[in-house]
Amino acid sequence: MSDERQYETARYDTRRVREGAYHAPSDGRGAGGGQRLSPSQREALRRKGRRRRFFLRFVLWIVFVVTASLVLSGVGWLLANDFAAFNKEPLTATIQVTKDDDLGSIADKLKDEGLIEYKWFFKLFGKVAHAEDKIGVGSYELNTQMDYNALINGMRNRNGSLNSATVRVAIPEGYTVRQIIELLAKYGVNTEEELTEAAQNYDFGYTFLDDSKKGSITRLEGYLFPDTYEFYVGGKPSAALNKLLANFSAKMTPELREKVDASGYTLNEIVTIASLIEKETDGTDRANIASVIYNRLRNVGQTYHLLQIDASVIYGLGDRFTAPLTKAQTEIDTPYNTYIHEGLPPTPIANPGLASLQAAVEPNETSYYFYALGKDGQHHFSKTLDEHNAFLNSQK
Repeated sequence: MSDERQYETARYDTRRVREGAYHAPSDGRGAGGGQRLSPSQREALRRKGRRRRFFLRFVLWIVFVVTASLVLSGVGWLLANDFAAFNKEPLTATIQVTKDDDLGSIADKLKDEGLIEYKWFFKLFGKVAHAEDKIGVGSYELNTQMDYNALINGMRNRNGSLNSATVRVAIPEGYTVRQIIELLAKYGVNTEEELTEAAQNYDFGYTFLDDSKKGSITRLEGYLFPDTYEFYVGGKPSAALNKLLANFSAKMTPELREKVDASGYTLNEIVTIASLIEKETDGTDRANIASVIYNRLRNVGQTYHLLQIDASVIYGLGDRFTAPLTKAQTEIDTPYNTYIHEGLPPTPIANPGLASLQAAVEPNETSYYFYALGKDGQHHFSKTLDEHNAFLNSQK
């Protein structure tokens, strides 16, 4: 074939390929053979491909749904167990909620104590249940038999919630009931009038309180334990005072109560002795002051069972007291004048801390009957009146 003929043939073949009309010659083995598909055939193939892809997607979807359902049913059962408190080992724990807590930190505490398993789920439920409007500052005893809702209600404080304003107040050791009421009123816990009314008449339900003294705040004297507390601003006065009483009850451990029983004195007498120690101590000599009190109570000695404790006299004088305490004031007859009346005053004269309570049941064994404050700011103890007077003369 001539070059020109070959050129024309190539041009023709190229044009046919572009027009889609060219088919390579078939050798009967199919690699390049076959005929051109019609539009209907091509559409049928496309439909078949779509059906195949749909079927595969459907099978994968079924597998996914079944797998997810199995996983979720297992997770759901675990969550349901935790939420409804099913199949949990019996356990009781005390949770302390402060004003710095939120739902997240409370969930942490519940988890740490073994009361819940899934913190995120408790937080989710708590948000839906508005838990922060129910849970309040306080100490709560909870257990694993309580579901999520019961746990939240178990931390409920009718006096206020986490969203309520709170104030932190430190109650010093040796404060009287009246001083504590004034301090609480100063911080806005409630008014002096309302707090005084609660102190005088509210039924707190503690066996260590003498309800025959209702109408007088002295029935709480000695039992409002000094500590730092969280109070609701404008909260119920009885709830505020109950915090201090509950703390006293908690501090009176079985071991300490056994020591009270072994002392031969009643709890009220021990608290009274502790209050005298608290008002007299410089912080380092509680056990020695306790020994003086017991020596005077138990032995005639040179003091004839007269405690002669100035702090008690001052408490009895109340608003009549003017500093410094004078000899004339020690001659005013009140039930708390230990210069006149033998033995202990009728009630505690302040609210003692734990160290003074411990000293009251564990005094030092001494022969001291006297003590006086020296120029060095410390108490000096004497066995006899002559020694005592000699020390006083040395301080002039």
